[in-house]
Amino acid sequence: MTTSAEAQVIPLHAPGREKPADVPPRAGEPPADAPVVAFPAKSAAAAEAPAPEPDALSRLLEFVRHRLTGDYDVDEFGFDPELTDTLVLPPFRLLYEKYFRVTTHGAENLPAEGGGLIVCNHSGTLPLDAVMTAVAVHDETPGHRHLRMLGADLVFKTPLLGALARKTGQTLACAADAERLLCSGELAGVWPEGYKGIGKPFSARYRLQRFGRGGFVSAALRTRVPIIPCSIVGAEEIYPKIGDLKPLARLLGLPYFPVTPFFPLLGPLGAIPLPTKWHIEFGEPIPTDSYAEEDLDDPMLVFSLTDQVRESIQTTLYRRLAHRRSPFQD
Repeated sequence: MTTSAEAQVIPLHAPGREKPADVPPRAGEPPADAPVVAFPAKSAAAAEAPAPEPDALSRLLEFVRHRLTGDYDVDEFGFDPELTDTLVLPPFRLLYEKYFRVTTHGAENLPAEGGGLIVCNHSGTLPLDAVMTAVAVHDETPGHRHLRMLGADLVFKTPLLGALARKTGQTLACAADAERLLCSGELAGVWPEGYKGIGKPFSARYRLQRFGRGGFVSAALRTRVPIIPCSIVGAEEIYPKIGDLKPLARLLGLPYFPVTPFFPLLGPLGAIPLPTKWHIEFGEPIPTDSYAEEDLDDPMLVFSLTDQVRESIQTTLYRRLAHRRSPFQD
């Protein structure tokens, strides 16, 4: 005979079955009022952490792929930022960091965004100071901004060099191109001493030449962008110019043909620059957005601002030189 019984459900927390407060929990059993602790979720910062930058080989392969497919950007001036970052800047960065050991000062004075005009002293027989300034601007600004250099017409008339200059962001040093760059929010660089500065004799080192008629100031005034004075110490000594072969310069269509202690005496070896120690200092920006519209073409205002920029650069050069032990040391 089978006896069936109805199953009885006994609630664990029914009245009369509460655990006495003075009864300690069994070994391994949590207290009755133990809080529930949730595992921490992945932090927002960790979730939004940027992916690591690709290594040099990956960037090179990506560059080659873009060249083969034509998937790269060039602006209206011919500037190719991918080519500049991948092939042009790395070798110059070695010169910047290892050979000239450039120390940059005042990088916080460079605008993080928007237009700006950087005005520099010019020297060194060959324009390596312009290239080193471009590396400094790119590597010392948070967004790795490119310096759009305004160059002489000789640069763009030279075969191969002219095309490379366009691809690396340079353009002709004329008011129209300068204003277009500044209006589009670019950092432009100008060396108003021109050939008078870069080709001056070694005896005139660190003495600024005339700044022209102030065309760079007019461009800054019309576009309402700040002017940043830039002083470069160390470039004067890389090729000490002690002479000039003017007949040969005229024959080659050059502004000068330099004679240094090593060139042309040692041939190509004499063209190796001396490993001087460089300092590049960006000064306090000079604002141009507070002038009335009718004052922008005032020659006296242009002259006054030009003289202010020149004086700022010259004063900084003298201050840096006063604390320098030798051209090859800090």
